[in-house]
Amino acid sequence: MTYEEYNDFCGGLIATSYVVQWGGSHVWKVGGKVFAIGGWEKLENPAFTFKTSEADYYFLTDEPGFRPAPYMASRGMKWVQQFDPSKLPDEVLKEHLIESHHIVSLGLTKKKQKQLGLNQD
Repeated sequence: MTYEEYNDFCGGLIATSYVVQWGGSHVWKVGGKVFAIGGWEKLENPAFTFKTSEADYYFLTDEPGFRPAPYMASRGMKWVQQFDPSKLPDEVLKEHLIESHHIVSLGLTKKKQKQLGLNQD
């Protein structure tokens, strides 16, 4: 997945906003909270960082092409960075981005979720 494809995909998720920060990273937020980061470190290939469930965190960090997200995981947060795009089909990466969006949106207040049309099952 290229950064352009990543940005197009994240922009299609509900209640998202985009900002370039942290040295030119493509940062996507839901309700003002970060759920995905494209870039961040000067790697040869595109790298994508996202929040995961605890189970996925331990599973993915044992997989080739993944690692605990720099800076975030060292602070106890369950964030993973995919640094080798050949190790995961784009469709699976999209599923992880959707899950990250959902996990982060659940951390918003119920009022904010309702205002943004999130988690209204």
